[in-house]
Amino acid sequence: MSINSALAAGASGLLANSSALAAISDNIANVNTVGFKRINTTFSPNYKIDGGGEARYAAGGVSSNSRVELNTPGLLNPGSSPTDMAIDGNGFFVVRPSPDNSSGSDAVLFTRSGSFQTDESGFLRNDSGQYLFAWPVEPDGTVVQNPSNLNELEAVNFSNIGGTADPTSSVRINANLRASEQVSPTAATYDATIAASNMASGSVTPNFQRTIQIYDTQGGVRSVTLSLLKSTVANQWHAELHVDPASDVTTGAGLNNGQIATGIIAFDTNGQIDPGTTTLPTTLTFLGSDNAAPLGMTDAQWAASTGVGGQTVTLDLGAAGSPGGVTQFESPSVLNSTVVDGALFGEFAGVQVSPDGFISARFTNGVVREVYQVPVATVLNPNGMASVGGASFQITDDSGAFTLNAPGAGASGKIAGSTLENSNVDIATEFASLIITQRAYSASSRIITTADEMLNEAIQMKR
Repeated sequence: MSINSALAAGASGLLANSSALAAISDNIANVNTVGFKRINTTFSPNYKIDGGGEARYAAGGVSSNSRVELNTPGLLNPGSSPTDMAIDGNGFFVVRPSPDNSSGSDAVLFTRSGSFQTDESGFLRNDSGQYLFAWPVEPDGTVVQNPSNLNELEAVNFSNIGGTADPTSSVRINANLRASEQVSPTAATYDATIAASNMASGSVTPNFQRTIQIYDTQGGVRSVTLSLLKSTVANQWHAELHVDPASDVTTGAGLNNGQIATGIIAFDTNGQIDPGTTTLPTTLTFLGSDNAAPLGMTDAQWAASTGVGGQTVTLDLGAAGSPGGVTQFESPSVLNSTVVDGALFGEFAGVQVSPDGFISARFTNGVVREVYQVPVATVLNPNGMASVGGASFQITDDSGAFTLNAPGAGASGKIAGSTLENSNVDIATEFASLIITQRAYSASSRIITTADEMLNEAIQMKR
């Protein structure tokens, strides 16, 4: 009977609009929730009419379908913590409810909620208690990335990051040697291999001498002195590098008094360094203090008393035609600057996040070291994912499989550090929908009232 179907249609309208009201209520309640995605309710008619029409029509009513609008981003606003993160573009953070997946069956979840904070164990967790997973950075600075292998990921943890020291690996010298410097009488008998005739021992007074500080593998400061004596050969200078005090190093038979390198620094007629004639080594190798092998003629190692590891230092004296470096012009001899990398021991001071997803540890000595790279997971149909609460979602058949990308690669967005993504709820839109839904609900109730009155009339016909 058509009146009965009208009653059912009215009831379906009440149910459908009740569902819409519930979705709108959640949207309004979460307008300030980080990473929240609004729920959109759509309505579908249930009627069925043949192509030729129906002589007697029976109402089918309406059905509602609610889905999360995951493909609509929210506005990005500054966060209050350096570990706050947002994805600027497509994709999701990879999170899990457990940091170690000890059971092997913990769910892999995806979220846009990037309000991550360090917990008491050093793990990064968001407001829903989910642990952030990322690719660890190997000691050599590489990252093993895999677009689908979750086993390459690990929970981000800062508790194992202690202090660090950064040994010196390069030294650049910017200096000028006076071209008209008088040749010392001792230059005629100078011999770097004999203590009585070299500069490291103090037997020969150099024309120019400066001390450069470098850092060893334990963050200690070591002094290396550069001594230069003008040669009797035009445009050439005898050069020695020695460690002060000499007891800090042990050297081979070809070196003495703490020497680690000797040779000639030569210049062309334009005052630029001549690398073809320069013989001072540009690579200085310090063997570790625990080295037990015999030393070669020009080998040097840190003394056993220092207890430090080996290191290689590149000495940059410049190149002809390039600015800086060592030059020979008619100007006073001067050390303009030295550029030395490395750093003293420093304590862990905090983290910073780059757009390409690298989480770097900052230390009090100025060293910044990459420790993790946050992947961005993308799916073909984000709106097909299933919500599991806490602003987290799971993969479904409708969403398609996930792909893990480096931030900014492919269709994935970049990471915005110290930033949070607001909800994508527009409060004005929600209140407008609230009014519409209220009116639709009232209208559906009128259908039931009217159908009830018509049924009552039909029943009254019997009386």
